[in-house]
Amino acid sequence: MTTLISNAEVSSLGDATETSGPGTEASISKSVEPPVYRVQHTLASRFIFLNLCVAIVLAALAFGTVHYWALVLFSLGALATVVLWVIDAWRLGKLRISRSPLQIPLLGMLALGLIQLLPFRDTAATGALTVPASRALSFDPYSTRMVLVQVATLLIYFAATLVFTDSPHRLRLLVRTIIIFGFFLAIFGLTQSFVSPTKVYWVRELAQSTAFGPFINRHHFAGYMELTLGLPLGLIFAGSLEKEKRFIYLFAALLMGVALIMTNSRGGIISVVAEILFLVALTMFRKRKRREAQDKAQRIRRAALRSALALALIVGLFAGVVLLGGESVLSRFVGTVNSEDPTTGRAHFWSVTTDIIKAHPFLGTGLGAFAVVYTRYDSRNGLYRLEQAHNDYLQVLSDGGIVGAALGLFFIVMLFRIGFARRESRDEFRSGVAVGALAGCFAVLVHSFFDFTLHTTSNALLFLVLAALATMNGRVEPPTAPRRRRRSKNISAEPIMIKP
Repeated sequence: MTTLISNAEVSSLGDATETSGPGTEASISKSVEPPVYRVQHTLASRFIFLNLCVAIVLAALAFGTVHYWALVLFSLGALATVVLWVIDAWRLGKLRISRSPLQIPLLGMLALGLIQLLPFRDTAATGALTVPASRALSFDPYSTRMVLVQVATLLIYFAATLVFTDSPHRLRLLVRTIIIFGFFLAIFGLTQSFVSPTKVYWVRELAQSTAFGPFINRHHFAGYMELTLGLPLGLIFAGSLEKEKRFIYLFAALLMGVALIMTNSRGGIISVVAEILFLVALTMFRKRKRREAQDKAQRIRRAALRSALALALIVGLFAGVVLLGGESVLSRFVGTVNSEDPTTGRAHFWSVTTDIIKAHPFLGTGLGAFAVVYTRYDSRNGLYRLEQAHNDYLQVLSDGGIVGAALGLFFIVMLFRIGFARRESRDEFRSGVAVGALAGCFAVLVHSFFDFTLHTTSNALLFLVLAALATMNGRVEPPTAPRRRRRSKNISAEPIMIKP
């Protein structure tokens, strides 16, 4: 197998000047031309990109893709992506894959889940059972298998995003798809909350949860809005938009933010405020090379404008909630803070989860096995079945142990390390997308301290898509954009070609 970097296969980087015959020494001293990216798009690659955009939309509309029928359709879409990927490789004569290190933790999770299915656990006192007990390390092998399918499917979509979002046009198309869909989803969620707040799609009545929009759990809708909200705000704060477009993006962001707060999700409210503050910090503190052309007074003025915009956004969001009759949302938030148990029962869940972690520290109890294991350690009467820990970090430790937590930590560290480098892009739109995508991911990571939004397939998919947008390399920048030549510290997310 021969591995060729895609810059040599797909693009003309101009890193070297060909020499042949005498008198070519002078040609070596010529200035290097700016890179011109000529991406070859097959029909199969176009369908892959279309399938990705459709999956983002349909995954949210299908109740967040939490039911088995929705997961089956979601997995079939991933299978179609693989088939089209093979066709694309056949047409090009080479297979395109990504070098992004963010794929490593997902592959590691697959390996961890497979290890947890191995029959290495002792099963004592099974004489009363009519069938032999499972000896798998996972306490719920069936759920672990389902999680493996889900992770594999998400990995396919994530890898496809990294490889096939390979031009400035596709980058803009994907970003606009997310923003436009988030805008209309916010309108739908607000409309349904006013007309029929107890039903999903005005048809399905829920008995044990509070729906919002197409999501059965309002916290998951809040998490989805946090993700979509980051892109328009990132483009605004980074100054990546033309003047005539700023108001449109700001209006879309405000509507998404109001819909988020109207979910009555306290974790969502905390996360959106953290997201705005993160955006201010991310756009205010740039490297000196990006600011060397600005004098001190100009930098202070821009910092003041960003801070004022952030304050106006926060005030505008809460004012919009009050205008829409959401005083109960704010009163509930204030009342909870002043109550005896601000966590509304989560403290007990976290305490029990901590006991599970202490009992199974290394490999955990099995991916997806939390609901089964929780009952063994719960000190209460067990009338209510808890399926999630309401803290994604504790649940990763419970399900995957130290190994799973290390994989998750590696993903987060690499995401922000590469993303911070991408925000320094000389292309303003690319920089704004990186800033907004990082902000969306940051908001959900904050929300994950209180809820389990990333356990919803649609939210996990959009989170990974934003992670890809935040870490993509210069392929998605216009050829006229000046590029820095820093090879030593550059962690590339560009695809590579594999030829037989």
